[in-house]
Amino acid sequence: MSLVLVTGGAGFIGSHTVDRLVEQGFEVRILDNLQKPVHMKGQPTYLNRKAEFVYGDVRDRELLLKTLQGVEYIFHFAAYQDYLPDFSTFFSVNAVGTALIYELTVEHHLPVKKIVVASSQFVQGEGLYTKRNGGLVAPTMRGLADLNAGRWDWFDEYHNPLEWMWTPETHANPPNSYAISKYTQELQALRLGKRYDIPTVVLRYSIVQGARQSLYNAYSGACRIFSLNYLLNKTPTIYEDGKQSRDFVNIHDVVDANLLVLRSPEANYEVFNVGGGKAYTILEFDRIVATEFDRQESSPNIPGEFRLGDTRNACSDISKLKLLGWSPKRTAKDSVTEYKLYLIEQTDIGDVLSFAEKKMKDLDVVRRVVR
Repeated sequence: MSLVLVTGGAGFIGSHTVDRLVEQGFEVRILDNLQKPVHMKGQPTYLNRKAEFVYGDVRDRELLLKTLQGVEYIFHFAAYQDYLPDFSTFFSVNAVGTALIYELTVEHHLPVKKIVVASSQFVQGEGLYTKRNGGLVAPTMRGLADLNAGRWDWFDEYHNPLEWMWTPETHANPPNSYAISKYTQELQALRLGKRYDIPTVVLRYSIVQGARQSLYNAYSGACRIFSLNYLLNKTPTIYEDGKQSRDFVNIHDVVDANLLVLRSPEANYEVFNVGGGKAYTILEFDRIVATEFDRQESSPNIPGEFRLGDTRNACSDISKLKLLGWSPKRTAKDSVTEYKLYLIEQTDIGDVLSFAEKKMKDLDVVRRVVR
């Protein structure tokens, strides 16, 4: 049986991928440092007992070399995510960690047959828009003056609204240190992989949803926040006007994509978007969650606040991955249903929302419109 190393294998996407690999007969080794706040309570109980677990950091050269012994395939999910302005940590973990995997593979002539590197939709930033005349526009980031005034959408030079479009893999415009570090991972993986004949695939995940999303990690997003609020008989806060668009993808569809590119030579040295294929406004998604928790009568709170650094619209074109035979089979409702079942099995969740809200306010990430 082939041995697969899954870095970040105790996390959301990593642990589900581990389960599928074990089911399909692979030997699996996990490397994870169980970093807080993602793993607030240490090693999660859902970890597959048939997988070998190694505690440690992907930047630890000696440990990583030892962990790579006998490995034929690598899923590289280990990453740093946070709203903290510690810019160097994003590059230390995400970029340096990735470089070290390739460095050790080349230096020690390790028989690695393929590396699959996890990237993020955030690499595309605001994505692509079209003008009324059909011309393409690639906005970088909204100005603070516009956000403070509650001007959320993009307009052309004649003040006509721009239309967002499904953005392909050819576009990259990372807006912050996290996204830049993920794009750096992409470039390293593809260029080093090709130069040293190490088959490599990069997957840009849209907003992934389902069971095992961290309760404490602010990057878990709308599914976690809305579900916790409705479960605790509260109402969620929606930023901006709730009309921003997102595509959500189910965790099991993501795992399908992971295993597909692992086995597909056609995927080598390519970047693929992995998304849900359907756009939802945040208001529409709120209603899905409210209905699942039987809280349809509750209305979300829309106080005129925004999160600094958020993109207005982010939807990924998945036609390239579809050419390999993949397509999303689950809906946003399926993801919320699964997450609800996961939530009600958890304990001590009453303080989760206050913990996350305090952190966001302390960081001055959430701001209010100035009228």
